[in-house]
Amino acid sequence: MHKAIVVFEVEGGSDKQFNGHRKDTMPIVESLQEAGWHSEVVYFRPEWSEDLFDYVSNNFDAYISRVNPGNIPGGEKGYFDLLTKLSEAGLVGMSTPEEMMAYGAKDALVKLNQTDLVPEDTQAYYDVESFHETFPQTLSYGERVLKQNRGSTGSGIWRVQLKDKELAASVEPGTTLPLDTELKCTEAVDNHTEERQLGEYMDFCDQYIEGDNGMLVDMRFMPRIVEGEIRILLVGAEPVFVVHKKPAEGGENFSATLFSGAKYTYDSPESWQDLVDMFAEIRPVIAEKLGGDNIPLIWTADFMLADGENGEDTYVLGEINCSCVGFTSELDMGIQQRVAAEAISRVEAKHGAA
Repeated sequence: MHKAIVVFEVEGGSDKQFNGHRKDTMPIVESLQEAGWHSEVVYFRPEWSEDLFDYVSNNFDAYISRVNPGNIPGGEKGYFDLLTKLSEAGLVGMSTPEEMMAYGAKDALVKLNQTDLVPEDTQAYYDVESFHETFPQTLSYGERVLKQNRGSTGSGIWRVQLKDKELAASVEPGTTLPLDTELKCTEAVDNHTEERQLGEYMDFCDQYIEGDNGMLVDMRFMPRIVEGEIRILLVGAEPVFVVHKKPAEGGENFSATLFSGAKYTYDSPESWQDLVDMFAEIRPVIAEKLGGDNIPLIWTADFMLADGENGEDTYVLGEINCSCVGFTSELDMGIQQRVAAEAISRVEAKHGAA
């Protein structure tokens, strides 16, 4: 065993500082080094794939991916191929492409729609034809949220509602709405609202379905999102903290991203014990539905409040993230040390303690 863990990044992207790194990358590297392990950052470029494989496979026991898939030059396939080859060569992958696709893809919600975590009418569109055929009907049941598989910070996540409130109140559920139906569409990235006709809007959304790993998830709008989204951040199986993300007040605002003006409150897991306990209890079911219990190194689960049958608070899962979860606002909580400790324990579990 080399006692060495490489951290992958890509050059450029809005998540980088002046030094070329994500703000939370070097704290992970330094925490690994403080624990007596060698660690360094290596940048991925498609044309370097063979050399990267040789260098990393011969010198490291594991990799940590700190790459936003939207920033990968040439698309994610080449990068995922490299990570898969490294895992096949015996390196511990954190996270592997399989974990990123199973836990991080938006259609994870669809795979969970038969559980109490996700409304049963949540569905995904993998081709333009089924989207154009089905969405005019699902919209007749009430406000919807469409989520693209790519992007981050709310890009391509839309709240869609009928502009005419009287029509919205009177339309028969299951009706196929005409293509000239006027809509109000609010994007989570910045809470801006656009008025579009249904047919025109669906044509616009085709871009989210086309291309590699393209899809749209169609989920009912949860009105209590205005009370905030509750995010559990986990390192391995352990909840580290809970973030209560409350959207900016006013208008059609529903986005819980910092970019849109949402306010974040950081709490201990004990402050949300009911939610944390519920999530711990159902996590084996999540693993079963998503194809295995290979828990990502750093991941999050986002929940919204809903009303139970007897008026009690319940929680609806809105999203799981694991491709490149950032924790730049929480570095003073020592998250980086916990990440390093978990990464080292995974390597030692596979290869034995040095």
